Amino acid sequence: MISILVLTLNEEINLPRCLESVSWSDDIVVLDSGSTDRTVEIAEAAGARVVYRKLEDWSEHQNWAVTSIPFKHRWVYYTDADEVVTRELRQELQMIARAPDTAAVAYRVRFKNQFMGRWLRWSSLYPTWVLRFFRPEKVRWERKVNPVPVVDGAEGRLAGHFLHYSFNKGLNAWFDKHNRYSWQEAQEAIRSLQSGQLSMADLLSSDTVRRRRALKELSWRMPFRPLLRFLYMYFLRLGFLDGWAGLTYCRLIATYEYMIDIKVRELRRREAGLPI
Repeated sequence: MISILVLTLNEEINLPRCLESVSWSDDIVVLDSGSTDRTVEIAEAAGARVVYRKLEDWSEHQNWAVTSIPFKHRWVYYTDADEVVTRELRQELQMIARAPDTAAVAYRVRFKNQFMGRWLRWSSLYPTWVLRFFRPEKVRWERKVNPVPVVDGAEGRLAGHFLHYSFNKGLNAWFDKHNRYSWQEAQEAIRSLQSGQLSMADLLSSDTVRRRRALKELSWRMPFRPLLRFLYMYFLRLGFLDGWAGLTYCRLIATYEYMIDIKVRELRRREAGLPI
């Protein structure tokens, strides 16, 4: 009734729990990007179909998945390996899939970010709505990193949550991943600044997804971005209520923003022919 799409690269630590949470599906597809650990072995042992494709660009990778993989069912739930589908969310997904027809062709879901043994209720900017459940022919993605979905039809929102264990592989893995992401985000920032793309109407939109995207574009044009991001998360969004975990998380995200900023400067110096 529902197909599952899981994107993996060396996810032997996270994958068992993720696959267990979606074991109710009879069509689990693991799109692997060349894992060198036990990821593929674990996926096959769980009965998943494993498809291989090298990952170079996130949106291109996800677009390839929805257009090239023959899913068994018309509804697909996409999950990263460090995410867990809760029982409440599963029941909601199955109810929609059983309906003969629905107005929406895609649904957004909130998640609970887990760090240091707790849910980061405040500092993680909850609720953040991400597209996870969709008709594959109705969705495509844009941007090289942190892709933005473009939906051909109506969207809905689900009441259930999934759990996100983004630090489960350790801080070294988190820094490695965000080092790669920061370079791609810097390239996106350069493109945004050069295009002059900023919608003031979207900044005032009641649609939280459009407003969040516009705020991202605005942030590229603001000074002291890492500091502002920390102050926003820790004080304005009450991240201090998450205790030590919240303080650590806010500092990590501010560090990530700083990595993006210095790589934007690097790209500009390279374009001007200046030494790094």
